[in-house]
Amino acid sequence: MTASLEQLRRCHFAVDLGAARTRVYVKGAGLVVDQPSVAAVNTRTGALIAVGEFAEKMTGRTPDYIRVARPVSGGTVVDIEMAQRMLRHLLGDRMRRSLRRKPRLRAAACTPHDADPLAQRATIETLVGLGARRVELVDTLIAAAVGCGLPVERAEATMIMVCGAAATQVAVLSLGSIVTAERIPVGGEAVDHAIVQHLRHAHELMLPSQSVRPLQLALSGNGLTPQGPSSTEIHGRDVATGLARSVRVDTAAVRDAIQTPLTAVLDGIYRVLRECPPDLVADVADRGIMMVGGSALLPGLDQMLRQATGVPVHIAERPDVCAVQGLGAMLEGRIEPLVLDPLGA
Repeated sequence: MTASLEQLRRCHFAVDLGAARTRVYVKGAGLVVDQPSVAAVNTRTGALIAVGEFAEKMTGRTPDYIRVARPVSGGTVVDIEMAQRMLRHLLGDRMRRSLRRKPRLRAAACTPHDADPLAQRATIETLVGLGARRVELVDTLIAAAVGCGLPVERAEATMIMVCGAAATQVAVLSLGSIVTAERIPVGGEAVDHAIVQHLRHAHELMLPSQSVRPLQLALSGNGLTPQGPSSTEIHGRDVATGLARSVRVDTAAVRDAIQTPLTAVLDGIYRVLRECPPDLVADVADRGIMMVGGSALLPGLDQMLRQATGVPVHIAERPDVCAVQGLGAMLEGRIEPLVLDPLGA
């Protein structure tokens, strides 16, 4: 269910509801919201306490009566009411009033490639609750490809890899459409989980939820390759005593621990290439794979893919916002539609 460019040009704002971050693009104003998809609720009163970055900082640090909720999981809205409340607060009163002045408010939204009708319905209802009279759905793969400037309308292969928090989507595009695509239920969160489990089993260390990213940054540069740092110091809590403890972690062991989720991503890439026509595979071998999404910034991931596939791998300039920027380009009318008229006799 992907809207036409003509329908998208009539939309007033676009939303990319991701498992990690929510982004909102308003026509004429640009990207107005880029915040974590998190909300903190007082369970005694039902009041919303915080949203976005402040709510994310509360994770694992709240008393019993405060619940930190994530209304979006795997690119799909799992709590419509909470998602609506979160979006209202992220947009703010001034922006909501500006949007409500539109006579027939239209919205656009990204959905994962193989989103089922229930997931699509949840996204539509979330935006209808914000006042949208009509909601157009766009495949995340198409939006991300447009957002990073790939020539998707040409008769040549363009391979894109959307690395999300909960899933990785891989597709080959040609003539403005998806030729083959695969959604792998492995993303940045699976890599984080693999690191946490490794430290728990190998070092009996419990890692705070917000310390996983710093560990990945410690592997920066050539992080996932043998040329990276040999060890790094990690602070956490001892499993047995519950006291704070620091350990020196061998980064080679961390690289081994995250090979399982990354191998699943590689298998997905191989499946997409196997299902592609040979001519398009030749184009991919020449042009390479474009990586977008927040998890594309995982240190050394592009090098690992390059070594495993033998294909050039590129990271978009701003990989985390490519999907919403692509939606914005369609809203603003910066993308020309591909017209394939039937030839006369």
